[in-house]
Amino acid sequence: MPLQNRVDPWGNLNAISAKGAWLGNRGILHNNQKQLVAQWRHSNWVTCVLEYKGRRREIFSPNNYSELFFLDEATALSAGHRPCAECRSKRYREFKEFWCKANHLESVTSRELDKQLHAERAIRGGGKAVFEAEFVNLPSGTFIELEGKALLHWSGNLYSWSATGYTLFEGSLEPSKVVTVLTPFSIVGIFRLAFTPQVHESVCS
Repeated sequence: MPLQNRVDPWGNLNAISAKGAWLGNRGILHNNQKQLVAQWRHSNWVTCVLEYKGRRREIFSPNNYSELFFLDEATALSAGHRPCAECRSKRYREFKEFWCKANHLESVTSRELDKQLHAERAIRGGGKAVFEAEFVNLPSGTFIELEGKALLHWSGNLYSWSATGYTLFEGSLEPSKVVTVLTPFSIVGIFRLAFTPQVHESVCS
């Protein structure tokens, strides 16, 4: 049976066998039976590369952080995970640069960034923090929720998310329609400044 460690755009952790393009960390979320017992243990949620300096890990091993997986970077960012400052240092510096521009800051510490991001992604006690906006104002890379589905806005189209990839959404939205946005507010802000997330190849097929 697959472990409950595949992250969707809401930030939920699901038991799905598909692996994903990125590794994630929210702390030790499992017990010795590899069962999930928490949604997070700290506020510095990160996205890491799958392989780094030859390190090998047993998934959900005792006393080690719980390995989470994402379909793509757009999904990870929607869930509220930022790039890791160690294994993705270049991408992390780029993320911070765009974050500062979007929030009109000269600089920001990792702790400050994580505190703001946590407030924008999670509700105390569990659950996804969301906000509403007119569809026309949302940049490419943003996830919205519609009829219980997570839809990725990408290059003028909408794509329905699944754990294995995307399918083109057949419906249409009026530009002025107010929609529920899953991607955290500040990350939507950096998307507006042309910070472009990596997306699964199915959005182009």
